[in-house]
Amino acid sequence: MKLGNYLRDRLWYYLIAAAALGLMLLFLAAYRVSGQLIIFITSIYLISVFFEELTGYLRKRQFYAELHQKLDELDQKYLIHEMINKPDFLEGEILYNALCDANKSMCEKVAEHKRRSDDFRDFIEMWVHEVKLPVASLQLMAHNHRDELGEKFTEQLRRIDDYTDQVLYYARSKNAEKDYIIKETSLKRAVANVAIKNREAAQLAGASIETEGLDITVMTDGKWLEFILGQFMANSLKYTVEGREPVIHISAEKLEDRVLLHFRDNGIGIPESDIPRVFDKSFTGENGHTYAKSTGMGLYIVKNLCDRLGHGISAASERGSFTELTIAFAKNDHYLI
Repeated sequence: MKLGNYLRDRLWYYLIAAAALGLMLLFLAAYRVSGQLIIFITSIYLISVFFEELTGYLRKRQFYAELHQKLDELDQKYLIHEMINKPDFLEGEILYNALCDANKSMCEKVAEHKRRSDDFRDFIEMWVHEVKLPVASLQLMAHNHRDELGEKFTEQLRRIDDYTDQVLYYARSKNAEKDYIIKETSLKRAVANVAIKNREAAQLAGASIETEGLDITVMTDGKWLEFILGQFMANSLKYTVEGREPVIHISAEKLEDRVLLHFRDNGIGIPESDIPRVFDKSFTGENGHTYAKSTGMGLYIVKNLCDRLGHGISAASERGSFTELTIAFAKNDHYLI
């Protein structure tokens, strides 16, 4: 709080004080009070006003300076009332109590919305689990009557199952720490499970899967990693080049401080302008509009899960040539027992 601002704010008080002093001097002169007594009374009055204003300014300046300093340091600025001391002047007390009441009201609203969000997420998870039962039954029936229904029918059921998985993982992605277990996971086993699950889709697309150097274990959650690789696989099988045999190459690279898992395909690639945004929520890009319908949620969920698991993820591509997604697993024995 600057002195100039404080003086301007108190201008009305100084005008009233000056008017009062003028009236007082007028009455003293009317009653023929001696000049020395008038000077003495005036001096006492002015000194009293000066020290009263000085004390008030210093008390308020200290409080508001602390308030601004703490506010600048805080990331969550609504907690400001927790960081400052209750002031010893009336205006400051009113402001402090207002901050406390506002924060209490905000916390109640946030808690209410959180309860609604948690209830909705629980409902979505329950719904996904319930809908998976008839989907699994249909998949079994399709498998037993494949000659009658055809592979395309089975593939559509698999896609429905993948989309319900995507809904479930998205609902859990904000609270993934409650659902994952970090342990040593074999990259070879995870890739094999994903390849088996997507075998029929790969056969329909005429795609081949190549692997290299996957005899490595990393610290991650196997279930979440398989979902991530499944999203990569789905995109690779979706964005293929007509007349070119789709080839998916999955390899691992062990570095000094981390392990890199490379997932590369020879599909249509991603335009250079779209690469910085491929992990953004609902971003479909040029490929999503031109070649296939896309929600833009798959890689967004993948990025969220990688962040929660402590993995890095990046994308590289060349239009019409390849797309490569890389997951970086840090070498960390923190979870080892």
